[in-house]
Amino acid sequence: MNDDLLVTTEWLAAHLLDPRVRIVDIRGKVIRSEPVPGVERADYRGCEDEYLASHIPGAVYVDWTRDIIDPDDPTPVQIAGPERFARIMAERGIGDGAHVIAVDQTGGQFATRLWWALSYYGHDRTSVLAGGFNAWKSEGRALESGPVTAAPAVFHPKVRPALRVTIDEVAALIAKPDHPELLLDARDTGQYTAAKRRGPRGGRIPGAISVPRELFFDEAGRFHSLESLKRIFADHGVAPDRRVVAYCNGGVAATVVLFNLARLGHADFANYDGSWNEWSARLDLPVETP
Repeated sequence: MNDDLLVTTEWLAAHLLDPRVRIVDIRGKVIRSEPVPGVERADYRGCEDEYLASHIPGAVYVDWTRDIIDPDDPTPVQIAGPERFARIMAERGIGDGAHVIAVDQTGGQFATRLWWALSYYGHDRTSVLAGGFNAWKSEGRALESGPVTAAPAVFHPKVRPALRVTIDEVAALIAKPDHPELLLDARDTGQYTAAKRRGPRGGRIPGAISVPRELFFDEAGRFHSLESLKRIFADHGVAPDRRVVAYCNGGVAATVVLFNLARLGHADFANYDGSWNEWSARLDLPVETP
């Protein structure tokens, strides 16, 4: 994989009528509140109202909180099972040969979540729109409103187990004294240091290195260049041949880390999908604080 994982607004404008391209609008939000000082709550929301009001022509909508999740999993927004995921993709016109362009507000964590989910199910032709919907709109490019109905397609899920790790696998990983995997925490510094907490406990998974999602964006809110990414990962001890496991609160911000690793050609990585939402609730598992 290379920087083709990011496509520009210019590229997308030139390929709007390409029948092989399927634009997926996955705009979403995490609404944060602090009901008690030092304790954070998060409300996960899709942005279908924004999509219906205005979107890139031909884009179909996917709700990250509803469509591609497992509704029976007690941990929020866990990836949907293969049958459910395949049905949602097929209904959106996403077939095995489609080139999916994932679009969120700015080209960030919701778009990379879809990239990771499709990768997990064996679909490699997925790119993220650099700058997202906001960049497209600010450039005065074509827009439309209302729902888009796509012709049904056929999507065959081919699970890649190596791209997703479970809570038991992470517990086994950190129990090994010299485990080769590098555990990266994509949450903000306040959560990593336990200055604030989300969930029953504050802190981090023992041995995790802080690599906040925000590191990967420049001042304009776009992903850094490949050269900058190399420096960021090198500064955090990520060698090209080292396996990386990333986590956050719900397995979404972690995909920003993984997406940028993939841009550099790093292929040995996994998302701990349950992340802190799951880990902090398991009081039998250890946490680390400063």
